[in-house]
Amino acid sequence: MAAALIIVFREVIEAGLIVGIVLAATRGVPGRSLWVGYGIGGGVAGAGIVALFAGAIGSAFAGSGQELFNATILTIAVLMLGWHNVWMARHGRAMAAEVKAVGEAVAAGNRTLAALAIVVGIAVLREGSEVVLFLYGVAVSGNDTAAAMGTGGAIGVLLGAGTSALMYYGLLRIPARYLFSVTSWLIALLAAGLAAQAAAFLQAAGVVTAFAQTMWDTSRILADGSLPGRVLHTLIGYTDRPTALQLAVYVATLATIFVLMRMFGSQPRQSNATRA
Repeated sequence: MAAALIIVFREVIEAGLIVGIVLAATRGVPGRSLWVGYGIGGGVAGAGIVALFAGAIGSAFAGSGQELFNATILTIAVLMLGWHNVWMARHGRAMAAEVKAVGEAVAAGNRTLAALAIVVGIAVLREGSEVVLFLYGVAVSGNDTAAAMGTGGAIGVLLGAGTSALMYYGLLRIPARYLFSVTSWLIALLAAGLAAQAAAFLQAAGVVTAFAQTMWDTSRILADGSLPGRVLHTLIGYTDRPTALQLAVYVATLATIFVLMRMFGSQPRQSNATRA
């Protein structure tokens, strides 16, 4: 449930910021709310189509080659989570500026209201599709039941929508960069845990046999089947008997994500001469 809550909350916040920027830039334009609603509805419908295809593909691989399929899905989810953090660190501000420019063009009468639906629809479709693929990766890892994921996702939607609304109306004074910084750390830990789980599937399938020795056994202290153990397993990838390969993959994934975020996330600063 925790993984679904974090992922959905983060994605709803991102989509909510886009919607908020569009609404702020077009304040006073008749019909703007209706067209923004069209965009949200279209984006949600598109994400639903992605979910249908993901489920159909998963059913086709049930049984034969299940471990390999699960490892593949988890690897894709890890790559997308890592790419998401790095991309947002690099392009988040530019994307917000572009969306604001579209809203201002609509307010000035230079673009039609349909542009609002397109911008919002693309944002919701992008975030919704990421949610679908991320949660599918969590599902195949066996960390959560469908009911728990549904509950976590619903809470994430409510919290994300509520936070976005409070930020839009100026009632919540938390700078977005701090909010995204915390969730980026959580998503990086989720990605590392999923990567370690993918390594476990590859070992179970016999594809990888190296580094199979158990590094430690903390099952008597905190079993990963217990409630606290399942929560930690979901949040940070905890397992009570990790293999050397799982530990190496976990550390390598975490280090790679943060190195890339540090390398590509910093925006180049303008010099005084340039600003002048």
